[in-house]
Amino acid sequence: MSFTDTVTIAARNAWALTFGAGVQAPDPTPSTVLCEQPHRQLRRFEGPEPFSAATGSAVLLVPPLAAPATCFDLRPDQSLARFLLDTGHTPYVVDYGEITFADRRMGFEDWIDDILPEAVLRASADQDGRPVDLVGWSIGGTLALLAAAAHPELPIRSITAVGAPLDYDKMTGIPQLRAVARLTGGIATSTAVRAAGGIPASLTRLAYKVTAWDRELTRPWFVASNIARTETLARMETIDRFMAEMPGYPGRFYGQLWGRLILNNDIGRGVVHLGKRRIELSEVTAPVLLVGGPSDVITPAAAVEAGTRTLTGARSVRYETAPGSHLGILAGLTARDTTWTYLDKFLREAA
Repeated sequence: MSFTDTVTIAARNAWALTFGAGVQAPDPTPSTVLCEQPHRQLRRFEGPEPFSAATGSAVLLVPPLAAPATCFDLRPDQSLARFLLDTGHTPYVVDYGEITFADRRMGFEDWIDDILPEAVLRASADQDGRPVDLVGWSIGGTLALLAAAAHPELPIRSITAVGAPLDYDKMTGIPQLRAVARLTGGIATSTAVRAAGGIPASLTRLAYKVTAWDRELTRPWFVASNIARTETLARMETIDRFMAEMPGYPGRFYGQLWGRLILNNDIGRGVVHLGKRRIELSEVTAPVLLVGGPSDVITPAAAVEAGTRTLTGARSVRYETAPGSHLGILAGLTARDTTWTYLDKFLREAA
């Protein structure tokens, strides 16, 4: 590339980042909405060929709360949805949409007893009743496992949990949080969350930025040093858009997360208590694939690997590791050769 071309591209990118709509427009994978209801929109991703229930397995992608469903379809070269289509599967995604103050009474039960079971049944019906493979990221993986444990009647063929926190004793900063909580019995946090109706989206976005403080700190230098590299800047923009779309947590859900998982580590003991109800991870019978990231500062690899100890009823539990951040192990540039490859092999063996 000539010096003149480089200067032209740099000037165009600088204008797009400063005054324009960005260096590259989003390019989501085409999809069809199968169910349009609050907090449970179900979409089927579409490939170049017309959909047929006779081809490919149904893979239901389960996002976490406080993260948009676009985590599975960031951009063409960072899209698990496109990879699944390319490898002969039919991916679906359940999208919870925006979480507001009006949703403050929603709790774990809404997801494990209602939203996820309904999505599984709809995806299965769309595939002429065949069983569904669940793939969850972060706490989406935890919810997928809990839904399977609570409802063994669901047509679930396998479960993959990527970066799923399955032992809060091994989560970064949790001992410090518990030490502070002991001073008030945990009341201060739960009271504040109830008063606010949950964790607002602005706070979840700030928390994610804090975990990636080095990225935020070096951003000006990164932009300046890559101003003529359009693809590199486009990937940066994709993460920026992803973070800007982060929703919040409903008040009741976060209260349960705080009390039962963070403070008491129910999930690490293999039994989650919701009121008088007990949901045991040992009730999961489908094969399970766990993927942890040794460089993941949000959910350390050890917190994911803990599932190999608690998922005692599963037909098999496989644990793999992948490089990258919390989002990187799901959708980073190396995910295709690690997490996605593990998943493709796992799904083929489950067939």
